[in-house]
Amino acid sequence: MNTPFRRERKSIMQKPLRVLIAKPGLDGHDRGALIIAQALRDDGMEVIYTGIRQTPAQIVTTAIQEDVDLIGLSCLSGAHNELFSEVIRLLEKEGASDIPIFAGGVIPEADIPNLKQLGIKEIFPPGSTIKQTISFIRQLFAVEG
Repeated sequence: MNTPFRRERKSIMQKPLRVLIAKPGLDGHDRGALIIAQALRDDGMEVIYTGIRQTPAQIVTTAIQEDVDLIGLSCLSGAHNELFSEVIRLLEKEGASDIPIFAGGVIPEADIPNLKQLGIKEIFPPGSTIKQTISFIRQLFAVEG
């Protein structure tokens, strides 16, 4: 089980969680990301949606500028290994590796252990429910719903 995550720079218990939902790479399909973004908003979180075709550098810059608590990456193109690892590398380079990441999309089960080893906290493949995603986030931050 994950240890509850707490960022030092603000009390997330008093403010809504700020979540960045991003679509890295050339993937132009954003229906799932939009559904998750709306569900997180409906659950009381503040959501920043980057839109499609973002570079890892753009995602990291936005995450830092928006002072997010969490990053959600969505990838359907098959480039998840390269794109997600680059986001992690850039977060580390910018001193923002304390921002946890979750991911969703068409990600083969064989790739999941490596992505988690890189630092992705959780991966939601096709068939995952919105409730599972929200529950994961609440557990990660130990926030009561």
